[in-house]
Formats: sequence, C-alpha cells, structure tokens
Amino acid sequence: MELIYAVLGNLTFDIIALIGLVILGLIIIFLIKLLLILIPAVLLAFVVWLLTNSLFWAGIAFLVIAALSILKKL
Repeated sequence: MELIYAVLGNLTFDIIALIGLVILGLIIIFLIKLLLILIPAVLLAFVVWLLTNSLFWAGIAFLVIAALSILKKL
C-alpha cells in the first residue's frame, strides 16, 4: 500500500508540474509573438519621437500602429 501511495504521490506532483510548465510555455510563446507583432509600432513611434520630440505623438503613433497590427493578425 505504501508503494502505491508513493507512486501516486509523485505522479500527482508530476502532473501538476507538467500543467504548470505547459501554461508557462504558452505564456512565453504568446509574449514572443506579441513582441514580434509590435516591432513595427515601436520603430515608428521612435521615428515619430525623433522627428517631433514629443512623447504624446509618439504614443499616439504607437497605439495606432499596434492596434492595426493586432487587428491585421486577427
């Protein structure tokens, strides 16, 4: 009986660890894809900031391009 409990106890921990690692992996993949989508928005916002020296207009440019990029991927 102790042998069965020992095996099932480790199995439960392994399943919980596996589920946690899968969720962590999916979050990392999602963040990497999101960063790749947002690269053009960041670059354009940087260019706008260089040209206007205004964080407001750079932020507006970032939000518009980011929204268009995300909508394009849907």
